[in-house]
Amino acid sequence: MSILLNIQERNAVLLTMAELILEHKSELLKANITDLESYNGDDISMRDRLKVDQDKIDGMVLSLKQLANEPDPLGVERFAFTHDNGIQVSNKTAPFGTILIIYESRPDVTIEAAGIAFKSGNKILLKGGKESVNSNLVLVNLWHKALDVHNCAKDWVTYLQFDRKQTQEFLENPTQKLDLIVPRGGERLIAFVKQYATCPVIISGRGNNFVYIDTEADLQMALDIIINAKTTKISACNALDKVLIAANLPRKQQFVQHLMAELKKSNVEIITDEAFSSLEGTSTIKDENIWYQEFLDYKIVFGQVPSLEDAITKINKYGGGHSAAIITANKDTANTFMQLVDTAAVYHNASTRFTDGGQFGLGGELAISTDKLHQRGPIGLQHLVTNKWYILGNGQIR
Repeated sequence: MSILLNIQERNAVLLTMAELILEHKSELLKANITDLESYNGDDISMRDRLKVDQDKIDGMVLSLKQLANEPDPLGVERFAFTHDNGIQVSNKTAPFGTILIIYESRPDVTIEAAGIAFKSGNKILLKGGKESVNSNLVLVNLWHKALDVHNCAKDWVTYLQFDRKQTQEFLENPTQKLDLIVPRGGERLIAFVKQYATCPVIISGRGNNFVYIDTEADLQMALDIIINAKTTKISACNALDKVLIAANLPRKQQFVQHLMAELKKSNVEIITDEAFSSLEGTSTIKDENIWYQEFLDYKIVFGQVPSLEDAITKINKYGGGHSAAIITANKDTANTFMQLVDTAAVYHNASTRFTDGGQFGLGGELAISTDKLHQRGPIGLQHLVTNKWYILGNGQIR
């Protein structure tokens, strides 16, 4: 059992890790090229997540430095009470213990997730996908070097190089105590983990995010937000997939034509419901199940809704519980939407691309939870803790 490190030791490891990534940048890039050349799938979002370039390296380093500057999330008093008999009762934050994260493709998760877990006093088991194994092994080796520099046990960060069968066996009969599992990936991965896990699981679920264009929307703003949310990073779970347009939107046809033209510049495939089926360069929905789908691709659906209430109902039925936005100049309409839409993040006149731990001021994220327990939305440093009750007495009995 590893002894809990003090905050100075934890921060020192994080800063050393940031230095080591820069020192071993060429080794990491070389390993990542091997992973990219070995990947023979046609999933463009998977390839985008797999790639490590200078921007991703800069992001890894920045996330570690930001984490080192964050206050200690452990031992924070949440509640204090003095009993009539003199007992002092308090509740403070404490580590979960050991966390397993299972993820696909993203080598940067090996840095961000491990950094957040370590800073919050948790051991982490990393189970990355086979497509990113070379990149991940380089990064885990650097974690072990950083820990070794400060005389810390290497088992704070462990990489599980398991195939699917070995992973299933580990989930069913863990060879060490597991306190929490976080699957980050597609619905098949999530279903697999939920089926076999024997400890609590936090679901980092699908996106399938919606935007509703209200009758009082600023149309240029709406266009800018949709283009940003759809095209800037199609592999992100906060990307946009569905656009709902008010039936009586002023200049509706002109707006839709303009929006289509801008989306086509990024080669986005446009699928529509019957209301927009006459538009050239689009295809009409053939299966209603498309409303449930997260695309992670250059693909978007347009649909028409008769009212705000219908938009809310549709989002709550089909959305992934991740993010939803309304574009409107009417604050009352926006408030109604934001209160009634059942997603982890709701937006008024802004892109869904901001649903991110770093953008929300959390200093990064372990995952974005679409569960309602124990934390909803980005799980940052402050949330990767449980709590413990401390009772101080001097002989009281009940």
